[in-house]
Amino acid sequence: MSAAASTNRRASIERATRETRISVTVVLDGSGSAKIATGLGFLDHMLTALACHSGIDLSLSCTGDLHVDDHHTVEDCAIAMGNALDAALGARDAVRRFGSAYAPLDEALSRAVIDLVTRPHASIELGLVRERLGEVSCENITHFFVSLAMAMRCTLHVDVLKGHNDHHRAESAFKALALALREAIAPSARLVSTKGVL
Repeated sequence: MSAAASTNRRASIERATRETRISVTVVLDGSGSAKIATGLGFLDHMLTALACHSGIDLSLSCTGDLHVDDHHTVEDCAIAMGNALDAALGARDAVRRFGSAYAPLDEALSRAVIDLVTRPHASIELGLVRERLGEVSCENITHFFVSLAMAMRCTLHVDVLKGHNDHHRAESAFKALALALREAIAPSARLVSTKGVL
C-alpha cells in the first residue's frame, strides 16, 4: 500500500493484495462529489450517499475477487477509505473532533456518533435481518463500519433505532455516519483534548 502526502486535507491511497486492487482519493473540504466503482452496486450506492451527505469528495475504484464473494471487496474498500481519511486528517489538531447525527429514511432512523481520537473502537448495531442487500451480505455492511473505524483510527458508534426495511435501515446508517463525520472533521481553531493530543 502506498499513500500520497496529505495536503489541503486530501489524500490518495493505493492498496493492492491478492484479493483486491483499490485506488481511493478523499478531499475533506469538497462538495460531496462521488465517483465509485466497487463492482458491488449496493456498496456503490452507500458510498455515494456517504460522500454526498458528508461533503467529502470521494473517488474509489476496486477490482476484487467477487467470484469468491463480497467480503474482501467490502472489507478492503473500508480499510483503504479509512486509511485515506486518516491521512487527510493529518495531525488532527485543528478539527472539532466529535460529531453526532440522526438520519431518517422513511420509517428507518439511525444515529451515529464519532470521535476522531486515535484510539480505534467500533460499536455497530444495525439489526439487519435479510441475508443480503443486492450482492452485499448484510453481515459485511456491519463489517464495513468496523473496518472503516479501525483503519481511520476513530471511535465510532452506529445504531439503527427503528425501521423494518433493511435497505432503508442500512442507508440511514450511512447517512447518519456522513452527517456525524461532516461535523467531526470541521475545522477548529484549537485542539479539542484535555490530554493535549489526540
